[in-house]
Amino acid sequence: MSFDPSHYSELTSRKTSIPGLIEFKLPVHGDNRGWFKENYQREKLVTHGLPEDFQVVQNNVSYNEKAGVTRGIHAEPWEKFISVVYGTAFAAIVDFRPTGNFGAIEVFELNPGTAIFVPRGLGNSFQTLEDNTVYTYLVNDHWSPEATYTLVNLADPDLAIDWPIPLAQAEISDKDKNHPMLNELRKQLGL
Repeated sequence: MSFDPSHYSELTSRKTSIPGLIEFKLPVHGDNRGWFKENYQREKLVTHGLPEDFQVVQNNVSYNEKAGVTRGIHAEPWEKFISVVYGTAFAAIVDFRPTGNFGAIEVFELNPGTAIFVPRGLGNSFQTLEDNTVYTYLVNDHWSPEATYTLVNLADPDLAIDWPIPLAQAEISDKDKNHPMLNELRKQLGL
């Protein structure tokens, strides 16, 4: 897979079926040297739907050596602005909020020309589709080992996420393999 910056000439956004989850197409300017993008320009993104109260306090980067690295499904107690610096990733976002939308899923293919805003209460997961994929996310609260995280299994049959690389062939941490199923969260929330 190769990224073609000519397909990303202007900033656009798309609301998804999950309230608050927004996909952005970012302008990428390329020439014979490579490409350049404004990955996060608050004022412009706010005009395209990014919540005004999203105040970045931390930037995290995940380097993934091989295609098939799969991480998640995690919902942290903060919001995220997710993008890819290099490579391509499949992202699956799940609504864990105790609403009528509980368990709804949206999927995306992320490359340097795309980004997503993930509100608090949504679980995010991703799978790299290329070697050396660099996944980055801005958050509006600092990481803490005491924070409460909602975790659901990547292979949950109720979610039935259609992973591009089958999970049996993916690189997954033992911790992520042992997350509980969605039904356990549903019972915990009284749904």
